Amino acid sequence: MMVSLAQIRGEDPSTLTAGCPSRTVIDHVMSKWGVLVLLSLAEGTRRWGELRREVEGISEKMLGSTLRTLTADGLVLRRSFPEVPPRVEYELTDRGRELMSHLGPLVHWIVDHAHEMVGTTD
Repeated sequence: MMVSLAQIRGEDPSTLTAGCPSRTVIDHVMSKWGVLVLLSLAEGTRRWGELRREVEGISEKMLGSTLRTLTADGLVLRRSFPEVPPRVEYELTDRGRELMSHLGPLVHWIVDHAHEMVGTTD
């Protein structure tokens, strides 16, 4: 199914305009780190260290910021356990899993076509 900006705005002309909340969500979800963190969590619950290893190249500061943003958006659940040492786990919420059912195929398409588009080889 192909959708254009005009079709989306046909339903609501203010959609995806400057200041529209949808632009903020697109920024959160489609950022490089947002996508990678969501993809990692799509496989199940992860602890901080697991996410840091799986999302290669992300700094602690950026991982923390990304997790706070995705949690505030209702896509990720943060669960803290009162143990010594402290344990914190992250997982997708129902909304996050629904998002990944749509985002996953897009990422798969990108992976399948990235080399021919960027001109690199494995």
